[in-house]
Amino acid sequence: MKLADFLLTSVPFSQEELNDILSHFEKEYVKKNQVLIREGRVCNKLYFVDLGMGRSYYLKKDGKEVTQWFFGAGEFMSSADSFFKQTPSFYYLEILEDSIVYSISNENMDFLLAKYHKMEKFIRLLAIDILSNVILKLNAIQFQTARERYDYMISEFPDISHRVPLSHIASYLGMTQETLSRIRRNDS
Repeated sequence: MKLADFLLTSVPFSQEELNDILSHFEKEYVKKNQVLIREGRVCNKLYFVDLGMGRSYYLKKDGKEVTQWFFGAGEFMSSADSFFKQTPSFYYLEILEDSIVYSISNENMDFLLAKYHKMEKFIRLLAIDILSNVILKLNAIQFQTARERYDYMISEFPDISHRVPLSHIASYLGMTQETLSRIRRNDS
C-alpha cells in the first residue's frame, strides 16, 4: 500500500490536503542493515515503509539483540514513544533489506497536526492501531504456544522467513532458534 492510499483509508483527506501532507514527507532510499535510530537517541522521524522491511530491537545487558517488531511495506515505522514524546529511544530501528521509505520529521508532523484536524484524527487512529498490535503481541507471548505465535507471524508476514534472519524471528517470537527450527521442520 502506498502512503497516499494508507492516509486515505483512515481519513477522507481532500486532494489539496493530501498533496500538502505528502509534500512534508521525504523519499529515502535506505540500504540493508542501515540503522535509522540508536538506543538512547531521540527519534526525530516517522517512517512509512514503501518497499522493503525493517525492525525495531533492543540490546540485553549481555549484548544479545531482541527483536521487538517487524515493519513491512505499507506500515509506519518508528520508535513511537521517542518520536511523539521526543524522549530517548529504548530501541534501535534497522532496515533489513534495501528499502524505500518516506519520512517526516517531528517538526513537520507537529505543523501538520496543528494545520489539519483530520491529521490529528489520523494520528489518533494510527496510535490506536499501534496499541492494539502491541496488546496482541503481549497476549501472544503470554498465552499462546510457540506454534500459535509462529502461525500468527506467518499470517502477518507470509514471506518473512525468506527475508529475515531466523535469529531475528526467534527473538521476536520469544523462543530459541532451536524451537523455531523444530516448528519450521514440522511444516515441511
